[in-house]
Amino acid sequence: MKLVARFVKNESGATAIEYGLIAALISVAIIGGATALGTGLNTLFTNIDGQL
Repeated sequence: MKLVARFVKNESGATAIEYGLIAALISVAIIGGATALGTGLNTLFTNIDGQL
């Protein structure tokens, strides 16, 4: 019985999972932003190259 009560009270695993999910969401946001920025820069340089 004590083992079950101690397992229910232990939240360190849940906290680690939450931090992992936050890190994953931040990574997805950074990758999305970098992709959008890269696409925009590619278009800009293509237009400059065409004008030259």
